[in-house]
Amino acid sequence: MWSFFSRDPAKDFAFDIGEPVRGLEDRSVWSMHKGKKRSTQEEVSIFLFDVQKSSETQFDIAKASLKKLKTMRHPSLLHYLDSVESEKFLYVATEYVEPLATHIEDMKLQGQQRELFLAWGIFQITRALSFLNNDGNMRHNNVCLYSVFVTLAGEWKLGGFEYLTSQGQEGSNPIPLKIMPSLEIYDPPEKKDPTKLKAITKCSSDMWGLGCLIWEAFNGPLKNQPALKTVDNIPKQLGTLYCELVSANPASRPNPADIITRCRKMGGYFKNDLIDSMLFLEEIQIKDKAEKGKFFSTLTSQLDNFPEAVCVHKILPSLLTAFNYGDAGSAVLAPMFKLGKLLDDADYQKQIVPCVIKLFASNDRTTRSRLLQQLDQFIMHLQNSTVNDQIFPQVVHGFLDTNPIIREQTVKSIVHLAPKLNYNNLNVEVLKHFARLQAKDDQGGIRTNTTVCLGKVATHLHPQIRQKVLVSAFVRATRDAFPPARQAGVLALAATQQYFLLVEVANRVLPALCPLTNDPEKQVRDAAFRTIKGFLGKLEKVSDDPSLKEGMEADVHTATPSLGNAAATWAGWAVTAVTAKFYRSHSDTARVSHSVKSALSKPGSLVSPAEQPSSSSLSTTTSSVTSMTSLERSESASDYDPEHWDMTQWGDIDSSAATCASVKSEPSSVSAHQHTTLAALCEDEWGNDEWGTLQEQPTAEEELASPSETWSNTQWTDPALNNANATYVRGARAEHRPAAHQNSGDSLGGWEDGEFEPIEENVDENNASKMDEMRRKREERKLQRQREMEARRSARAQGPMKLGSKLSGPAPPF
Repeated sequence: MWSFFSRDPAKDFAFDIGEPVRGLEDRSVWSMHKGKKRSTQEEVSIFLFDVQKSSETQFDIAKASLKKLKTMRHPSLLHYLDSVESEKFLYVATEYVEPLATHIEDMKLQGQQRELFLAWGIFQITRALSFLNNDGNMRHNNVCLYSVFVTLAGEWKLGGFEYLTSQGQEGSNPIPLKIMPSLEIYDPPEKKDPTKLKAITKCSSDMWGLGCLIWEAFNGPLKNQPALKTVDNIPKQLGTLYCELVSANPASRPNPADIITRCRKMGGYFKNDLIDSMLFLEEIQIKDKAEKGKFFSTLTSQLDNFPEAVCVHKILPSLLTAFNYGDAGSAVLAPMFKLGKLLDDADYQKQIVPCVIKLFASNDRTTRSRLLQQLDQFIMHLQNSTVNDQIFPQVVHGFLDTNPIIREQTVKSIVHLAPKLNYNNLNVEVLKHFARLQAKDDQGGIRTNTTVCLGKVATHLHPQIRQKVLVSAFVRATRDAFPPARQAGVLALAATQQYFLLVEVANRVLPALCPLTNDPEKQVRDAAFRTIKGFLGKLEKVSDDPSLKEGMEADVHTATPSLGNAAATWAGWAVTAVTAKFYRSHSDTARVSHSVKSALSKPGSLVSPAEQPSSSSLSTTTSSVTSMTSLERSESASDYDPEHWDMTQWGDIDSSAATCASVKSEPSSVSAHQHTTLAALCEDEWGNDEWGTLQEQPTAEEELASPSETWSNTQWTDPALNNANATYVRGARAEHRPAAHQNSGDSLGGWEDGEFEPIEENVDENNASKMDEMRRKREERKLQRQREMEARRSARAQGPMKLGSKLSGPAPPF
């Protein structure tokens, strides 16, 4: 009578049972269901045995298999979690798996991914059998397609322990009788031939089952034993081994340990990238740092050939564990970020973002550099609050780093960070550092990139800050001693023209561009002429039709311009590997100059093929100028997409570090001959034939609707200017710049310099006198610059100047 008050043990089962899973019908005494753990909602698999509908023999087999499942632990055996027995059912909870038969039927893997997946799975089952036969002294006796299960990570787990026996306990016949008739097809032939029982070994029956499993992995479920003779779909690497496994003589079947040894040799079936990587990750804690670095450097390129399930659920967690609890360091970043792209946003926030935050706090330069290089791969997953509160405070330290590579990469990272930065971080902190770098940094490449990046993030600036800063910053760039910096300033003015008031264009932009029409560098002169023509065309249109002014200035005071940011696609050439290209030693420059000297002594059309410098001779240094020619040819074929330039094209930290260390002086020390020679070689790369004109004639309706239309991106994507690897060298030609074009920390210390006083938007009659006075002062400064330039020209015409001679006086005689 106490049974009425007894508690049902199934209520204490910590798992909820879900829908049934197909694949084990008539192949097992268990039925399989999906399930979830009640406390964490973690997915599990539930194996259920119906006590009332089964015979007592089947119940004994089920309880025996449960006992064996509980007591055995191995990475390739099904992992037991919990179990409970009631009057009606026997419940067993395991890790989440699905039957291999179902998995192969639904599998969508093709080609190499499928081959690697099957090889990895067969290897795991062979390893599990080696554990049972050799270490456990047991026989499984039920190896087939229906006793193997697949986890979320694509790992094969051996289950189905209903017929597992220990050595010496089998009785007269070591092969047990199976109560499921459908499983008899997997019995080895010696079961029916008593004469062969003496030849049975401790692993012969399981090796027969492994042969059946291999056949089913490539052909589907086995219908009859004669089908095992069909080997057309079996890989050639497995052909010999497969024939040994399904041999009629039990003694000729190999030991599973021997199979692993044979197939792990070079050229063996188990010798491939996936199995090598998985085995390395299993032992990563005992590997030294050098081995880890080499492994991670090759893993990234191999991931594309691995099954996605293996990458997401096995390799990525192993990488995170190695990063958090090991000494993998920054080497793990590349594969980790590549695998992170396979995650959904919730999993990314949970797994990857904490690692990113931790990495940005690192003081290791290599780690910070690799993070900045790969910022575009994970920035879209970072919340704005995370960027402003935890990422940006660490990034901003890079502006002050003594290593120019870190400073340059920090500048370029703002292009990706800008959309997520708040007002203070972007409009105050970033611009403060940009102003200092553009005026005082000793590396011309960094000054150039600062100008370019400012143009790219202009659309994200506050309208008032943008109107106050852009013209002053870009005008300053046009006075830089470094030719690419001057050109970047010109192109920046053109690309962000929708943010300028027309009165600024007339009074500040054009006066700054006109002196550049006499620049020593042809590419700067060409850019200046085209930009001036474009601005004059706008002013002319507004002069003819004042009603167009409102449309042309529509974006000046708006936070979200009508056509988006025109600067987002301009001057891709300037932000590509500037550091790696500019920081070069004098010996490198001399070698390149010497190699092209003969070719540059006469026009290119007159140089014979034998006299032309070979590509191999011009590519001996990191900053070889020959890369410009090859890239121009590829980009001129309309392959270049200015909206999709890759961070990896901005320079390699490893390749540029060596050249950076050798150059610590101002590159102006490069000889005039070297600079002239390299500039001549680069001349063709700065061709402007495809620029188009800035003064196309749009209709009035188009100008009113979108004032940026005449400045479309196609007008600023010349392949030569967008060359990702163009090399520039500051040299003696920059020394002939007028004094007003030299960098000075005193006169160019900030964008609030009096020389760049902003023009008031609304000029009324009361301010006319003030405007006249400002205009008069500018004219005086302009005349003074012209007089200085004429004095320099006259001095050069009389002969070379000696060191220390003054420009105002005549050149002393030799």
